Amino acid sequence: MTQVLPTAQPAPTSTSGARIFSGMQPTSDSLQLGNYLGALTQWVALQETHDAIYCVVDLHALTVAPDPKVLRERTRRTAAQYLAAGVDPERSILFVQSHVPEHAELAWVLSCHTGFGEAGRMTQFKDKSAKQGTEGTTVGLFTYPVLMAADILLYDTQLVPVGEDQRQHLELTRDLAQRLNSRFGRGTVVVPEPHIVSATAKIYDLQDPTSKMSKSAESPNGLIELLDDPKVVAKRIRSAVTDAEREIRYDVAAKPGVSNLLTIFSALTGRTIASLEQDYDGKGYGDLKKDLADVVVDFLTPFQERVRHYLSDPSALDDVLADGADRARDLATPTLERIYERSGLLPRRRTRA
Repeated sequence: MTQVLPTAQPAPTSTSGARIFSGMQPTSDSLQLGNYLGALTQWVALQETHDAIYCVVDLHALTVAPDPKVLRERTRRTAAQYLAAGVDPERSILFVQSHVPEHAELAWVLSCHTGFGEAGRMTQFKDKSAKQGTEGTTVGLFTYPVLMAADILLYDTQLVPVGEDQRQHLELTRDLAQRLNSRFGRGTVVVPEPHIVSATAKIYDLQDPTSKMSKSAESPNGLIELLDDPKVVAKRIRSAVTDAEREIRYDVAAKPGVSNLLTIFSALTGRTIASLEQDYDGKGYGDLKKDLADVVVDFLTPFQERVRHYLSDPSALDDVLADGADRARDLATPTLERIYERSGLLPRRRTRA
């Protein structure tokens, strides 16, 4: 008897309850404040209103040839930071990418529908390969966006929170989804839409406030990392680049350093920038930096305590991730089977219970 597999359901007209997928790589010992304010706080809010799936994308991390022991440790640390930020396994699915083999399987199928030139035009690949040279550039880096597309399409994802640096990759994902639907029939996969999140604080490097705060920065002195010693973070804030004036006001073009400090202050306290400008009228940059350092330390201290709690019992943390992987596979398997069947692959007979 021929098995009839259900078609993918299109994205609803209302975003409430829609399925959403996002993830971060475990490529450093700590996430940084930009990850928290730009992504994690949004994830926590979205899990209350959406069918949320969050992933530690460790397969993507292999493109930088990490030390195996370090990668395993960073994977757990990243998951612990998700949990410490408020990601709730009861309200969302939390898992590790490599624990769901369907990601890699679908990536192969998608790679067979991706043009060589199409993949080569991805800006991140061009930038990184230019820095690393031909000998230092792997096929994994080249096909990174295809695996990212598989991550999204595998769960019939309807909405994807995406930053400007990943927008091109999402467009490739949409192109591939439309290509599959055109070739194999409508409903083969869901064509995901970008999720426009509410305004989030854009955090910039403390030493170069015209550049985004990023783990790829040349110096760590411009970063606020979530697991750094609070004393180190406070020192970095006190040493933050400002300007030669004294007036504390928000003006990104004329005063990027001061504006960045005000943005961080506002994001962590919920106070408006206008009220902060009023409070610091007539005060110096040193006053602002000192008070902001206290605010950041007050935020980091309990956050780090929660991370240590989750890391203190690796077995319990692994149980959370294993349960998440089981739930993720329950969603991924029907999608992959549907794509396999429509692609002409011979269905696998299951002879074991």
